[in-house]
Amino acid sequence: MTWRLHRAGPADAAALALVAGATFLEAFAGILDGADIIAHVTRNSSAAAFEAYLAGGAIATLAAAQAGGAPIGYSLLTAPDLPIAPEPGDIELKRIYALFPTHGTGLGPALMARAIDDARSAGHRRLLLGVYGGNRRAQRFYEKQGFAVAGTRRFLVGATWHDDLIYARAI
Repeated sequence: MTWRLHRAGPADAAALALVAGATFLEAFAGILDGADIIAHVTRNSSAAAFEAYLAGGAIATLAAAQAGGAPIGYSLLTAPDLPIAPEPGDIELKRIYALFPTHGTGLGPALMARAIDDARSAGHRRLLLGVYGGNRRAQRFYEKQGFAVAGTRRFLVGATWHDDLIYARAI
């Protein structure tokens, strides 16, 4: 599958919401409680939520299939909201997801490279992210991308708290 990446704007909020919900469900179905997944996606991945992120200065990249333009992945950079000591120039990679059929095609690394370039272009020097502590596949991906564990946090999905790792990488 081939794709194209573009900087997402307010007109892309519905596409971001669609791929956000689909990828979160795909990543955590059978791992997290279904009602918690639905509550989390409803609260954090609606078109209105993405409109608010973008209006607040977030930087989003949308990946779309070359054939037909369906959304297949995305990344979202925001001001840091993590329980570690902030450093000047920090930015958080709040989300980076790609649909499962694209795994192994290079889309994940392409989204990461774009996020790093966007963060660097905006004057940031360190990229932070949180990842579910039980998601070893994602942790391996981040470690291959040069990230190292910088802390931990408790993260609420629906009504259930989970233990996450916080990763950091100089950019």
